Amino acid sequence: MSLPMAVALVCAAIYAWNWLGQPGRRPRPGTPGASALARARELRTPLVRLATALGISTRAEKPAGQYEAGAVGEQRVADILAELAEEGWVFLYDRRLPSGWTNIDILAISPRGHVYVLDPKKMSLRWPVAVGDGRLWHGSLDVTDRLDGLHRGTRAVRSLLCNQARPVAIIDGCLANGRQYRLNGVRIIQADHVCTALRRMDAERLPRQRPANFTDIAARVLPPYLGGPR
Repeated sequence: MSLPMAVALVCAAIYAWNWLGQPGRRPRPGTPGASALARARELRTPLVRLATALGISTRAEKPAGQYEAGAVGEQRVADILAELAEEGWVFLYDRRLPSGWTNIDILAISPRGHVYVLDPKKMSLRWPVAVGDGRLWHGSLDVTDRLDGLHRGTRAVRSLLCNQARPVAIIDGCLANGRQYRLNGVRIIQADHVCTALRRMDAERLPRQRPANFTDIAARVLPPYLGGPR
C-alpha cells in the first residue's frame, strides 16, 4: 500500500470515529419507533456509515434501513392516532413482553374499556397489499409471516391483562382498493383510515368496565422496551 493511500485511510478512520461516531441522542424508551430507531443506529457503526457514504455496500446497512423505515412508519401512525388521543384513547408505545426479546409497537386502550394491539407495517408503495387465498400479499410476495409477531403479542396481552385484546395490523402503504381485510382474526387497515376504523370497531363492542388504574397496571406489566436482539 502506498503512503498516500495509507494516510487517506487513516484520515477516513479518524473522521468516522470523531464525526460519524456521534449519531445523535438515543431515542427515549416508550416513544413511537424508539427501539427500531435505536437498533438502526446500533447497526450503523461509524465504519458502516463511512462505507455507505463512500458507496460501499455492507451487510449491516440493509437491515438498518429496514429498522429505520419501520420507526418512521410507527412515528407516522402515532401522529395519526393523536386524533383519538384527544378523544380519550390511551396509547402505550414500544412495550416489552416479559418473555423473550420482543415488543409490542402500540397498545391501545379505548374510553369504552377495550384493548387493541396495534402493529404498524411500513410497506413499499410500489406494490399493493391484499388478502387472497387465506394469505397476506405484498404484490406477488407472500408476507403472511409478518403477522406472526402480532399474533404472539396479542396472546401475551390477553394473558397478562386478562382481557380480550384484538389485533390490528396498520398498513403504512397501499392497501388494495383502499379496503379493510380480516385474516385469521387480524383486522388489516390502511394507516390513513385507522382512526375511523378503530372508532367503528370499538362502537360494535359493549362497554367494558376497567379499574380506574388499568392504564397504570398495563404500563407496569408492559414496561418500555429497552432493546436487545430482535
